[in-house]
Amino acid sequence: MLVCQCNMITSQEIEDIVLDLLRADPWQLVVPAKVYSELNRRAKCGGCVPNVVDIIVRVTENYHSQQAQQSGEVLSLPTGLEKLKQQRSGVRRERRSTSHRAA
Repeated sequence: MLVCQCNMITSQEIEDIVLDLLRADPWQLVVPAKVYSELNRRAKCGGCVPNVVDIIVRVTENYHSQQAQQSGEVLSLPTGLEKLKQQRSGVRRERRSTSHRAA
C-alpha cells in the first residue's frame, strides 16, 4: 500500500526499515524522522506521518511479542515493578542531606 504519495513510499518499505532498526537495537525509539532518514527522504506535506506512526507501532509490537515468545521470559508488569522497587529500596533519591529539606 502506498503510504506517502509525495515520496512514493510503500508500507512494506517502512516495515522493512523499522525491522532493520529494531534488529540493530531492539530498545531504541523508532520515530518517523528516523524512518525517513533511513530512506534518504523527508516528510514533505506531513499527511502521511500518522500512518507511518501506526505502522511503526504495529511492527514494533509484533517484533517484541515475537522476541518474548522466543525467549520464553515474559514478566508481567506488576512483577517487573516489584523487582524494580526491591532494587531501589534504601537508595537515597536526593543529594541533599535530610537537615536541608524545606518541609
